[in-house]
Amino acid sequence: MSIEINPRHLKGGPWTDGYALDFHTLGSTFLGNNSAGYPMFDTKRSAAGELLYKLKYRSDQTAVDPLAEAAAAFVQNTWRVAIAAIVPAPPSNVRKIQPVDVVAQALAARLSIPVCTECLKKVKQTPQLKDITEYDKRAEALKDAFTVAPEHTAGKSLLLFDDLYGSGATVGHIVEVLKNQGKAEAVYLLTLTTK
Repeated sequence: MSIEINPRHLKGGPWTDGYALDFHTLGSTFLGNNSAGYPMFDTKRSAAGELLYKLKYRSDQTAVDPLAEAAAAFVQNTWRVAIAAIVPAPPSNVRKIQPVDVVAQALAARLSIPVCTECLKKVKQTPQLKDITEYDKRAEALKDAFTVAPEHTAGKSLLLFDDLYGSGATVGHIVEVLKNQGKAEAVYLLTLTTK
């Protein structure tokens, strides 16, 4: 199953170049509160956004292949960047199935390149950055949160892979760690969706 995507250029970060395959949410209409008082919404998502939602919040593994196919087709046929390895962004929350990891593995198989799970590790729990609006506080929350293994990253062209691009604070910090401490030659950023 192939899905239609509308790649979004991610500008302004420390990455060499970056894209999201599509927007996550296209629109959301408030429907009112349910009988328990919780708000209900009619949310319209892009094809990639809907698949990511199903994978992330419904553990629907059938979403993996179409997401990986779309990402691989974009990298091979449109973007055409030369990368040595895929570096999955470490997750913020613990889940039984980590969407970034499973899609990264499927993408790597299609591109015939390795996933470098040893390249980057999260060593400090961080709060949800979407709840922190001030830049200085975000930077403080991310300080010393990641370690890198230069023996796996030095001189290489890497693809940092994540599921959802928000403010870019976390992926920007990771790119700087990969470049400065990891001595990566280039770090490209690909996310499945963007806000």
